[in-house]
Amino acid sequence: MKNLKPIPYFLLIIVLCLGISCKNQKKENTTEKSKSMVAENLAIVKSEFGKTKEGTAIENYTLKNKNGVELNVITYGGRITSLKVPNKNGKLENVVLGHDTMEGYLRADNPFFGALIGRYGNRIAKGKFSLNGEEYTLATNDGSNHLHGGVNGFDRVIWTAIPMEGKENSSLKLTYLSKDGEEGYPGNLEVTVIYTLTKDNSVEVAYQATTDKSTVVNLTQHAYFNLTGDFSKDILNHDVVIDADTYLPVDATLIPTGEIRKVEGTPFDFNSSKKVGKEINATNEQLKRGKGYDHCWVLNGDNGEMRFVASAYDGTSGRFMEIHSEEPAIQFYTGNFLDGSLPMPNGGTYAHRTGFCLETQHYPDSPNQEKFPSTVLNPGETYSTKTIFKFSVK
Repeated sequence: MKNLKPIPYFLLIIVLCLGISCKNQKKENTTEKSKSMVAENLAIVKSEFGKTKEGTAIENYTLKNKNGVELNVITYGGRITSLKVPNKNGKLENVVLGHDTMEGYLRADNPFFGALIGRYGNRIAKGKFSLNGEEYTLATNDGSNHLHGGVNGFDRVIWTAIPMEGKENSSLKLTYLSKDGEEGYPGNLEVTVIYTLTKDNSVEVAYQATTDKSTVVNLTQHAYFNLTGDFSKDILNHDVVIDADTYLPVDATLIPTGEIRKVEGTPFDFNSSKKVGKEINATNEQLKRGKGYDHCWVLNGDNGEMRFVASAYDGTSGRFMEIHSEEPAIQFYTGNFLDGSLPMPNGGTYAHRTGFCLETQHYPDSPNQEKFPSTVLNPGETYSTKTIFKFSVK
């Protein structure tokens, strides 16, 4: 065997340097690629919105998609404070009623602007219900009735927020533990709500909840919409469709009577597109009781099935909103109690009927009405439902 000649020392140094250089170059390339991937994601911007009376800081999260649509959510009440979508000319404007400071949301008379509602959306008669042989007494905050979770419902608690950035869709995960006995409800209820702003200009709201004791749950989102983008205008010229053949008549305190009534031939028929203002002032006992529309429609299709349930269109701006949901009902409310006392962000006040709500949910007062679909959640079960608000122009 021939003896191998030793490699000159200076050549060995050159080889080692080349190896280190290549390694560093590979590392730099990997780092650049990682930075590039992060840059491709849709960033969620966090800022401070204000403070509660106790001095707790409230966070604001801004989600934006590649079309420029912008969704703002605060941790106080999980509220949507603004939602900017384009009109037919591409102009982005806010279409959700709200405030630009905490003071507006802390007011006792704030009408649930943009809030997450729970534990029970809508009304429960006399603030009482029985479950498994035990009677529960809830906070009453709407005359003698319980409304939207009580005096300190989910609209007035501070949610924990976790931003989830993505390449096409960005989400904000909100969590809250509603403790046993809160506002009179039984069980420790762990709630998760995820807002997702999608690439097709949809806002998805996904709800989940679990409990350690049998309870009742009915979550919803209480955004007030005005698709004109001009909150000095009322919503009476919006064209609305509600895919429902029946609705729930109410008594003088807006509690369902138990009857499920046909909409055909009444001002409550929105199966075909109709102006909100067309029959809102018609001579009708139900409209008189609600001071306009403030009723629950029983949606067509199967409960738990994602389907089209409602739409709204503003002909002037061209904005079109479609709602798809898994819920069995929807509350249509036409801002009848807005009275000019609440300030708008750019000056002025929110006048009568300057916003409308389409709240997907279960029937009001279900815990007291056996014929209505159950809202009971038991240990080991998961409450899970989703609603989608899709925005476009036409």
